[in-house]
Amino acid sequence: MENNEGGGGTSTSSSTASNSARSSYGNSTASSISGVDSNSSIGGDMLVQAMNSKLNLNGSLSASYEALPSFRDVPNSEKPNLFIRKLQMCCVLFDYTDPSKNIKEKEIKRQTLVELVDFVSSANGKFTDVMMQEIVKTVSINLFRTLTTPPRENKILEAFDMDEEEPSMDPAWPYLQIVYELLLRFVTSPETDAKLAKRYVDHSFVLRLLDLFDSEDPRERDYLKTVLHRIYGKFMVHRPFIRKAINNIFYRFIFETEKHNGIAELLEILGSIINGFALPLKEEHKLFLVRALIPLHKPKCIPMYHQQLSYCITQFVEKDCKLADTIIRGLLKYWPITNSSKEVMFLGELEEVLEATQPAEFQKCMVLLFRQIRRCLSSSHFQVW
Repeated sequence: MENNEGGGGTSTSSSTASNSARSSYGNSTASSISGVDSNSSIGGDMLVQAMNSKLNLNGSLSASYEALPSFRDVPNSEKPNLFIRKLQMCCVLFDYTDPSKNIKEKEIKRQTLVELVDFVSSANGKFTDVMMQEIVKTVSINLFRTLTTPPRENKILEAFDMDEEEPSMDPAWPYLQIVYELLLRFVTSPETDAKLAKRYVDHSFVLRLLDLFDSEDPRERDYLKTVLHRIYGKFMVHRPFIRKAINNIFYRFIFETEKHNGIAELLEILGSIINGFALPLKEEHKLFLVRALIPLHKPKCIPMYHQQLSYCITQFVEKDCKLADTIIRGLLKYWPITNSSKEVMFLGELEEVLEATQPAEFQKCMVLLFRQIRRCLSSSHFQVW
């Protein structure tokens, strides 16, 4: 996509999941195939709430959670209603931390989710307003939850050793991966009308998706990366909001916490978006470079996302060579003093920026640049000099 809002493409696969998720979208499970209207959703909400309450009390649903008929076994006229019922059925949440609980019910839910993904993938008619509302509701209930971060000492100081640590894997992954796939197929489906779907895939939904980027599970972040980029591509009305929300995550990370698991994935999305920016660059985009991207060189854990950050920075220079002076001065401002490994990364990035720098811009910063190079030549680290 070549326009002032940016476009591009990012590829992805997997994702994580858990079991605690009660969003503002509510819950549901209907009991009749006939008649899909607003009242059926209300009845379904009450039934699912009752089921979830029963699970919380004694962990058992007995015979109340049974598989619904296959889409192959009902007339075409009844498939939309069955689709709603299956979605509502998947709003019931289970405890995946205990594999001995609700084995039968979990398998029924997994098979039902797979059927829903197939139904959305093969849809040959526009999704109705009710169908879109129920899809987003089901996704929200299953995905949106409070992320738990296992204790990890000296997480920032040991950033260079993070790749050696085992990532935290969510036991609910086999189920929630299918929920992510359902969301992805819904967003990318030609049968999804963005003008109608934006009522449900709204700002609140986007913010809660962004919250999940802090997940410890790399599979979840990978799926989120693809889903958010597809939302950015399909819902043009949300593009400024998404960019602003990502900016806010960066600001909090840089100036407050220096802790976030999804900076690399967010930068990968932005690399594709920046690639699609039309020329001349908007002032908003230049401010993003100065206020967010360049300061991202400050945190100690930069090795976790430097490759993606360097790509974004280089994209800006290639889009507008006049930004080279600003970028080089920014790199020099945050240049590491005592961290040789980080200094090697900065030198690599500087080399890429200089390759796209024009003589006029180089002359503006060459004095400062050569001073830094002189200091590098006196470094005790052989890779630096």
